[in-house]
This record gives sequence, C-alpha cells and structure tokens, in this order.
Amino acid sequence: MSTYLLVENASKSYGDIELFENLTFVVNEGQKIALIAKNGTGKTTLLNIFTGKDSFDAGSFYINKDIKVGYLEQDPQFNPKLTVFQAAYGSPGELMDAVREYEVALHSPNKRLLEVAIAKMDFYNAWDFDVKIKQMLSVLKLNDVDQSVAKLSGGQVKRLALAVALINEPDFLILDEPTNHLDLDMIEWLEEYMSKTQITLLMVTHDRYFLDRVCNEIIEIDEKLAYSYKGNYSYFLEKRDERLFNKNLVTEKAQNLLRKELDWMRRMPKARSTKAKYRIDAFYNLKEQSEYKRNEKQVEFNVKSSRLGNKILVMENVSKSFGDLVMLKDFTYTFSRFEKMGIIGRNGVGKSTFLNLITQKLAHDTGKIDTGETVVYGFYQQLGIQFQPQQRVIDIVKEIADVVTLGDGKQMAVTQFLTYFLFPPEMHYVPVEKLSGGERRRLYLMTILMKNPNFLILDEPTNDLDIMTLNVLEEYLANFGGCLIIVSHDRFFMDKLVDHLFIFEGDGNVYDFPGNYSDYRASQKQTEIEDKRQRAIEKPKSVQTIVKQSDSDVNKKLSYKEKKELEQIDLDMASLEAEKTELEIDISSGKLNSEELVTKSNRIGDIMKMLDAKTDRWLELNG
Repeated sequence: MSTYLLVENASKSYGDIELFENLTFVVNEGQKIALIAKNGTGKTTLLNIFTGKDSFDAGSFYINKDIKVGYLEQDPQFNPKLTVFQAAYGSPGELMDAVREYEVALHSPNKRLLEVAIAKMDFYNAWDFDVKIKQMLSVLKLNDVDQSVAKLSGGQVKRLALAVALINEPDFLILDEPTNHLDLDMIEWLEEYMSKTQITLLMVTHDRYFLDRVCNEIIEIDEKLAYSYKGNYSYFLEKRDERLFNKNLVTEKAQNLLRKELDWMRRMPKARSTKAKYRIDAFYNLKEQSEYKRNEKQVEFNVKSSRLGNKILVMENVSKSFGDLVMLKDFTYTFSRFEKMGIIGRNGVGKSTFLNLITQKLAHDTGKIDTGETVVYGFYQQLGIQFQPQQRVIDIVKEIADVVTLGDGKQMAVTQFLTYFLFPPEMHYVPVEKLSGGERRRLYLMTILMKNPNFLILDEPTNDLDIMTLNVLEEYLANFGGCLIIVSHDRFFMDKLVDHLFIFEGDGNVYDFPGNYSDYRASQKQTEIEDKRQRAIEKPKSVQTIVKQSDSDVNKKLSYKEKKELEQIDLDMASLEAEKTELEIDISSGKLNSEELVTKSNRIGDIMKMLDAKTDRWLELNG
C-alpha cells in the first residue's frame, strides 16, 4: 500500500487567527477519508494548499508524484465563452495532454514527434477520448455539449467540474463539498459511484448520508490537532464521544491528584526540595492537565419567534407561468401551525417560484393567496448574504437591530448576540469578505433569526455549514414553534425535520407526499421496479398474440425454412424485450457506477437496433 499524501507538523494562521498547529496525518492508497472540522478552522485552506493555491506557514506535505490527482473545487469556475464540450475537453491531466500533443503532431513535419504522440495515445488508450467525454457528460445529465458555459446553472457547473475531475481517471481525488448545488438524483448517483470505485478520496463534506456511505475513515481537526477514526460517520460519532469522555475523566482525575500533591508541596520542608524534584515536576504536569478546559463552544439558536395566530397562509387555485412555461397550476393548500414540510423536484420545475409567491416577492397570475396578519416570514435564500465591499460583521447586524429578543423574553445587545453565533469580539470588525463560506452562512442565518420570524423558509440552508452547527440548527428547528418550509439537497437534514413533502413534478404539477425523503425515495423506486416488471410480462405476451393471430394466414404462404425463421424471430424478440426491461431496471436502481451505466446504456442501444431489424423482417415475412 503506497502513500498518496503525507502532512507533517503543518501550521497555518491568518493574522491573529490560528487555523491549525503541528497538524500531521497520512492518506494511503485505497482510503476514502472525510475531513471534519468547524467552520473557519481551515478545511478548504488545507485543500487549497494540497493543490498549490496556498502554502503552510510551517511544516510540509508530500504528494506521490507517480499518481494522477484530481480536484473538485467548492465553487468551480470556467471560461464563460467556452461550450460544455470545450470546457471538458480542455481539462488538465496526462491523458488530455496526450490528446493535445497528438493533434499538434498531426500538423507537424516532424515524423518522430508523431511517433511519440501515437505511443502516448496508445499508452493512455486515448483514441476514443471524444466518445469518453460525451459519455461522462451524458451520465452527468449534460447532454447539450454545445451549450455555452455562461448559460449553465450552479448545479450544471458543479456537474461539469465533476466530469472534468473524473474524465482523466485520477488515482487520488480531492473533493471540496462535492454535493453542494447537485440535485438529489445526482447526489445518489455520485454516492453510488464513489462507494464502488477503487479511487482514493480525500473530501470535505457536510452531507452525512454521503459521508457515512462513501468514507471508510474520518479525520477530525479539533482544537488545531488531527484525530483519525477508522470507520464511517456512525463510527466517528461513537468514538468521538468516547474520546471527549476519556479526556474529561483524565482532567477530573488530575484535579483530584492535584489536591493531594498541592497539600504535599505546601507541607514539604525546604531542605528536601532537591531530593524530590520528580514530585515537583509531576505536580506541574498535573496542574497543566487539571487546568485543561475544552473549548467546546457551539452556536446557540435561542431566539424568540413572534406569536402566530390561527390563520397562517391559505393558497386557493394559485397559478403562475412565464410565457408558455407553467411553474404552478391550480395549487390549493392551507398551512397549519407547527407544520414542517420539505420541497423537492428537479432544477427549473418551480421550487424557487413557489417560495417567492408565498413571500410575495413575485405576483401570482390567478387564484388567491391569503396571509394571516401575525405571520412574520424569515426567508433564507440560496444566494446567501449580500454585502458591500469592506462592510464589517458588526455593520451587517446593526442594520437590523441593536438588541435581540431571546426565547425566554430577555433582550441582548447585538454585540453579545454575535458571540452566541461564534463571532467573538475580535471578529466583529472583520470585513465580511474575509469570512469563510461557512462563517458567512452562519452570519446570514443570524440576520434572519434576529427578526423573530414565525414562518421560516430555508432554501438550501446546509451549504457550507459544518456538521456541528447543523446538529444545533436541527435541534432548534425541531422545536421551532412556527411553520417551516425546507428546500434542501441534504437528505439527512430533511429526514430529521420534515413530516411531509411537496413533490414538484414539472408543468405546474405538485402533489403532497406523507413522509420524509427516504420514505419517498423508497416508494418511488419500488413503483418504478414494479411498473417495469409488469411491462416485461406484458410485452412478450403482446408479441405472441400478434403472431398467433396471423399464424393461420402466414403459414399458408411461407416455406418450411421461412416458418422456422419466423418462429425464431418471435423467440428472439421476446428475449430481447425481456433483457431490455431488466437493463432499464438496473439503470434506474441507482446501484451502478459510471462504467456499468455506460455499458448497459450501450447494450440497450444495441438491443433497440436488433429489435428494429427483427421487426422489419417479421413484417416482411408477414407481408
């Protein structure tokens, strides 16, 4: 087993903020490791250092030079003038370099250059690279390869970056929040692909289902040090709890021993001090252990929500379209107190439009929307906090209020409230643009809750938040006394909080599903499998029925050889239809990696061609 990455005694600070100190860990071949730490403790900084975009203040790291490394950034950027295919084709990597060198050599008079280029193409098996790119883009639902990058949504850009990372088949893949901006279907595909592939992974992610099902080791950065756990997320939770419990036991034991040692130190005659140096050294070691105080600070969401009356929100036959594009059609629903719902659907089917209709940021075309007088909306939007250059943390919150009312009715100065959200005094005057992605999200969430909403609408609230903050947020939302609507790709977050779902199917159609996301997905998969199996049973029967009806007429005209051929065609068509159905079931199961998906998709294409040819011959024989 070879070492892919080695980090030794690494330290990094930004001004007075120390991210980590003497950090040491290793990534070996075959490991799938997740990095877990609080926001602002250097996760993305670490990945940027590994990919050459930053550097350590002290310490070092080593990446194996004999392996191919891929990197998926948290917010990837592409030249907006390129097409999807051009962006993927221009991806860095040895395989892509071989293709480019071959194209240059084709137009060069130097025959030796062409020989070397051909040898490289053979070595990397790069002759069908164009096909490979299009297949990967197709798997990631980027079928319009001539579309401009500038016109892609955030989710499409992330899928394009993922395609670029996977095309070169890296040995070691570094992922920064890989599930951000991806829809639920694509997350499930990526989860299945990463869990089955032999690729070595180092990732930062807050998606706990993804982490639990893909990773076999977790490295936690806590109080500037690295702790390794050989297992998935469930194992990590158990062992982390044990570590903290044992640390507290050591501290308590040290305090008890310190009392005895302190008594001995006070009673010890001065003349004996040189003879008992080991006891004095032990005393100071115990003193250091007993004074250990864990800095286990957590965000506190102890915020009051405004009183909510009996009438909340009623929507009657509401419709909304943009030209011929129908986003919502004859929607009727009455919201009730304590309701917690999730919203799911593909990108572009009307989820954001629906939220904007509720909050009256957008006018509806027909129908009626009646909002109760006591409703106070808190709308956490996906685009995040908006700020001016050089605007400071304190400036953002003081625009809203100078004091905040807590859940127990007490009031608190906004500067003190900032510390509740883990913004200590030294961060109050830090420019917002200097904050990490997670810190900006936390500040944005604080500004929403400061207004004491009783109807919370959260559009992708989990992006960039660390797992510890998510746990506290989930507890707050579970006990939230108002209405809650969540749009999120985080399945774990949705499963913990929502009691029913609005499923946006497209063309303005929405239906209410009683259950959480896992319930819905299980129901959906079961329905798909049953439907396809039923079609598999019916299709061969329908072919046989057609054959039987025409047998008497056909047999009079066909030769013995042709009759045998027709019988074989009937059998072949039934067999091909059955195989095609089984392949469709496999593809829709979500259990295939990309290579298997491509292979089975190609097989379906071959089957369709064979069915067409056999149908033509069947018609010819029955003509």
